[in-house]
Amino acid sequence: MSTHVKRAFKYRFSPTDAQAAELSRTFGCVRKVYNMALQARTEAWTLRQERVNYNTTSAMLTVWKKTEELAFLNEVSSVPLQQCLRHLQAAYTNFFAKRARYPRFKSKKKARASAEYTSSAFRFRDGKLTLAKMAEPLAIVWSRPLPRDAKPSTVTVSRDAAGRWFVSMLCDDPSVKPLPATDTTVGIDTGLDRLLTLSTGEKITNPKHERKHRARLAKAQRALAKKDKGSNNRAKARQRVAKIHARIADSRRDRLHKLTTRLVRENQTIVIEDLTVRNMVKNHTLARAISDAAWSEFRSLLEYKAAWYGREVIAVDRFFPSSRLCSVCGTLASKMPLNVRTWTCDCGTTHDRDVNAARNILAEGLSVSVCGAGVRPQRRTPGGQSATKQKASRRKP
Repeated sequence: MSTHVKRAFKYRFSPTDAQAAELSRTFGCVRKVYNMALQARTEAWTLRQERVNYNTTSAMLTVWKKTEELAFLNEVSSVPLQQCLRHLQAAYTNFFAKRARYPRFKSKKKARASAEYTSSAFRFRDGKLTLAKMAEPLAIVWSRPLPRDAKPSTVTVSRDAAGRWFVSMLCDDPSVKPLPATDTTVGIDTGLDRLLTLSTGEKITNPKHERKHRARLAKAQRALAKKDKGSNNRAKARQRVAKIHARIADSRRDRLHKLTTRLVRENQTIVIEDLTVRNMVKNHTLARAISDAAWSEFRSLLEYKAAWYGREVIAVDRFFPSSRLCSVCGTLASKMPLNVRTWTCDCGTTHDRDVNAARNILAEGLSVSVCGAGVRPQRRTPGGQSATKQKASRRKP
């Protein structure tokens, strides 16, 4: 059994007209089967309190294929249809484990068009990938090499809203190994004006990718709004909007990948804030800027890369007052409005708000990791008395 990390390698490709038609049919059938299985499982529970599992939906698929109405399901490879039922099973598992919401129906216009093929439904030889029901290999743009002697276990083909085609190949990657241990640690404070502020004092500016393209995006969206619904011109206008969104997302993702890779390579322990971005974007004044900063994606990339390379990521409680706490003497300021960027503590230390917060986040994270062994700054109130002593004094009769 392989101990290598499973890694997905994603590439662009240009399908022929026949391949595009076959894949589009497959995407439609996958969406149809997923929605029918979801409806069957929902109705079984709602009407009869009966739980339906993957094996039952697989048997249902066999019956559906034999009907005249759904005979078109036989025209595409059966593997992506079975895989979508497994994905639905995984969605239910995550729901019952309270890791996700209840599965939702896939929309023709909004859902991601994709199909997953297992090893029995594709052939990969001499650097050429051929899918089931296709005579010719895909014309893949090999933007980076696969690991030597790579044998993909699954292949996922997708088409985004901008009309771009992608193939993702899941392979063992022997090059992913733990990095040499280091004693370097860093605390990170996320923000909007500065994307990241490190406890070392380094400040990384926020590129604000969405703002750079906002004028072009607004123009394209106005043009889309003027087109008649269902017309070819509206479809073209929608794709123009999607291309701008894709450019924004690609630029943002590229920036975050470079940042997280650098942080993981340079530091053994990385401490961040445990932010609830889903709740934060409910603030309509800041929602657009918070979404553009992509804090959730940053954390996700950081965590899986740390797991790959033997690093540790610690998340500090979101209610920890990192901005109001003096990192030198531990004084806790009573208030700290967002417009205050620098402040002077009673001990005479002048703080940059974000750098001070990053240092406090680092100290708090390290104190948690060593079970409170004196690393956390001693919190004090503006009156000069430590919070611990205040609690003790209140207990006295």
